[in-house]
Amino acid sequence: MSEPFSVPVTVRGYETDVQGHLNQSVYLNYAEHARWSLLRAAGITQAELIGSGVGPVALETTIRYLRELLAGDEVEVTCAFEWGEGKTFRIRQTIRKQDGTVAAEITAVGGLMDLKERRLVPHAGEVLKGLATDPSLL
Repeated sequence: MSEPFSVPVTVRGYETDVQGHLNQSVYLNYAEHARWSLLRAAGITQAELIGSGVGPVALETTIRYLRELLAGDEVEVTCAFEWGEGKTFRIRQTIRKQDGTVAAEITAVGGLMDLKERRLVPHAGEVLKGLATDPSLL
């Protein structure tokens, strides 16, 4: 199996809490950044999604905080989609320090919503792959 898609991120001082740790909400921002970066690398933009009449929706997110992150830490945020047969899919992500230490694991359940009908579309993976210029990334 190939390595999952990843993006580098440097923890910025303004993202930390009073203890100097990366604020809990910022982990979600990093995960979202990696997701959109993966879609963009596959050739899918936000404008193209909206233009095709669908938009991604988050249905559930779980974060396991394993090690602290401090200002200046450089991390890799991975992103891998897991497609099923139904209307939803999973996204597995890891935030890993440069020394290989896993700082957090994020698992999300998402879907694609038909923006006109306001309902999840079936086979979201096939819809996204159909929009992609490089569906192999998905």
